Amino acid sequence: MAEKRKRVFKVVFVSQGQVFEVYAKTVSQGGLFGFVEIEGLLFGEKTTVVVDPSEETLKREFEGVERTYIPMHAIVRIDEVEKRGQSKVHALGEGAKVTPLPTPIYTPARRDK
Repeated sequence: MAEKRKRVFKVVFVSQGQVFEVYAKTVSQGGLFGFVEIEGLLFGEKTTVVVDPSEETLKREFEGVERTYIPMHAIVRIDEVEKRGQSKVHALGEGAKVTPLPTPIYTPARRDK
């Protein structure tokens, strides 16, 4: 009998001028319009000897969070991957001194007077 593969998703999104790369068990459209629901965040084991400060920051950021809702326009990409990688957070870029404002998903209809 074939072994059932566990699904793991890598989600990359932008928030407050930083790029977040997290791994999760479940990603869906969610119940909130315009948001992507991420549930079951996966982080490295506490027993590992090497500690990555970036992943430790993310662990503290999402400590106690069952699921999080990310605005659709902040998502860069979502990949289904074979196994969990290293979660990380880093600056948007060397010249990224200005945080881009969110853009609306739908623009209001134009009314002619």
